[in-house]
Amino acid sequence: MPSAHARPSRPRALYVAMAAVLITAVTATVANARPHRTTQPPKPGATASASIGGSLNDPRMKDIAQQLVSSAENSSLDWKAQFAYIEDIKDGRGYTAGIVGFCSGTGDMLDLVEHYQKLKPGNPLGKYLPALRKVNGSSSHSGLDPDFVGDWKKAAQDPAFQQAQTDERDRVYFNPSVMQAQTDGLRALGQFAYYDAIVMHGPGNEPVSFGGIRAAAMKKARTPAQGGDEKTYLAAFLDARRVAMKTEAAHEETDRVDTEQLVFLKAGNLDLRPPLAWKVYGESFRIDG
Repeated sequence: MPSAHARPSRPRALYVAMAAVLITAVTATVANARPHRTTQPPKPGATASASIGGSLNDPRMKDIAQQLVSSAENSSLDWKAQFAYIEDIKDGRGYTAGIVGFCSGTGDMLDLVEHYQKLKPGNPLGKYLPALRKVNGSSSHSGLDPDFVGDWKKAAQDPAFQQAQTDERDRVYFNPSVMQAQTDGLRALGQFAYYDAIVMHGPGNEPVSFGGIRAAAMKKARTPAQGGDEKTYLAAFLDARRVAMKTEAAHEETDRVDTEQLVFLKAGNLDLRPPLAWKVYGESFRIDG
């Protein structure tokens, strides 16, 4: 369960739109909206070594990335336990739930349940699709209460729903961010920095979206693909991320940058090689291998 330290700062996307395959920029989106699922998840870009410290597309590195996100999102390294997580954190986005905090008010929860319905018709959440369409864009629980929370937790035991969550995580957040990082010439730490940013801020080119943060960083430093120094560029990206986080009360605590990602950057651990030790909201975490 999330801690008292982490919960007030639990982030969610401001702009949740379906991310197209990214080459040089992230697709612009409309705030708090995402189109319905219309395409297959983008295929991963060129991969680096499959060893620890290589691409986040490596299964072990992807698991490490998810543990790092979960430490900030849920005060736990057990990210798989978060399939069942659901609560209204009073951030104006309705219910927040699942492994990356899908929200009833921002469209990604609707996309998730629609995908689940395709994978397994007659599931416990399909009956809520009309209500999820109506509350999209708002903080309302209309048509969801009083049983939605219980039915979500019930569905979370279903492997098909777990698959739906990982599918949508990859389609909207993981694949686009890792592909963009690879295009920018970033190793595992940079790939994770992009992923963590898109989970919190959502895709898009607005100033506080992932694309806006990246654009701000590129005004300060060149990416490795442009011939720049990787550490210098990542420092600029994290500085821009911190500025974006401070624009909204739900994001203003910057521990996941200051006492997590910057710790790895200052140590020169650009490959994100274990052992990894960091703190988030005063809690200590460690991954040994």
